[in-house]
Amino acid sequence: MTEISQRPLRVLAAMSGGVDSAVAAARAAEAGHDVTGVHLALSANPQSFRTGARGCCTIEDSRDARRAADVIGIPFYVWDLAERFREDVVEDFVAEYEAGRTPNPCLRCNEKIKFAALLDKALALGFDAVCTGHYAKVIVNEDGTRELHRASDMAKDQSYVLGVLDDRQLAHALFPLGDTVTTKDEIRAEAERRGLAVAKKPDSHDICFIADGDTQGFLANRLGKSEGDIVDESGAVVGTHEGAYGFTIGQRKGLRIGTPAPDGKPRYVLDISPVNNKVTVGPAASLDVTALTAIKPRWCGAAPTGPGTYTAQLRAHGGETTVTAEFVDGALEVTFAEPVRGVAPGQAVVLYDGTRVVGSATIATTRRATTAVA
Repeated sequence: MTEISQRPLRVLAAMSGGVDSAVAAARAAEAGHDVTGVHLALSANPQSFRTGARGCCTIEDSRDARRAADVIGIPFYVWDLAERFREDVVEDFVAEYEAGRTPNPCLRCNEKIKFAALLDKALALGFDAVCTGHYAKVIVNEDGTRELHRASDMAKDQSYVLGVLDDRQLAHALFPLGDTVTTKDEIRAEAERRGLAVAKKPDSHDICFIADGDTQGFLANRLGKSEGDIVDESGAVVGTHEGAYGFTIGQRKGLRIGTPAPDGKPRYVLDISPVNNKVTVGPAASLDVTALTAIKPRWCGAAPTGPGTYTAQLRAHGGETTVTAEFVDGALEVTFAEPVRGVAPGQAVVLYDGTRVVGSATIATTRRATTAVA
């Protein structure tokens, strides 16, 4: 098997303004590809996005990307995808929280923006591939089929947020950093050697469209306050809240519960019910999940047939866990070899066969080891 970058391609490099995408664009150009840089303007009001070298789509980031393109010596453009981003990422984020689920906006951005809207436009303009600074690998088999694999360096692997890519998208994806087995300091050193001013720029964190990092405040502003009860597993009221959307499964801090647990141990969010605006809390053991059902699967290749044993990842920076999984009647049924904790509807479960990404699906329901609310 070989990496998908053996012949010269017309490449559109998505340049966020950060060090990874700048080095990826530089490597693609150095490999002999005909590279054009593009920065995505994702907000009608860029000042409302994270700044201070922490975002990925502010005016500051656009300028950093342009300077990097100038140093690399490639053409550069800014494309306005703000309306598409608002509809497919921001509004989806709000709607998911309103429904009591916990979404991953970065994963949705990869699916709907970088490898849908951006890729479609790139192909229409005659480009062969979209290049990003993600740490993952696309491998081409001898029969021409493509596979998405984890990055060579597991510490930087980002295949989880790319698990939504299908065959067509993988055929036009280029990840020049996927084979890099180095520290982030070495990537920064490479950027500095190349004369890229972003070499010392901090990594982006948190959610780019929430300027101050206050997710609960952002949701309250969009959805309004809605007082409700915090209850324990027996249904007894132990506190109140100003909006069930402000909580996530497994949350411990910020519960503002006035009544201590009988055993004196911390309590965690077990369930969020937007229908009656209740948040259920309980002991850590009640968070243990033994199985889940996931919907809206997207396969990085052919859909699996019959039950199989895989590893699964449940969050962007989470570890792997062994599972059995089967695609049944349009849904993915996953059973864990050992109970896992803090699994929330709305999150993505990504299946792996070794380092190969099998596919991704959105968690709809969970089944727990105890009789706690699920």
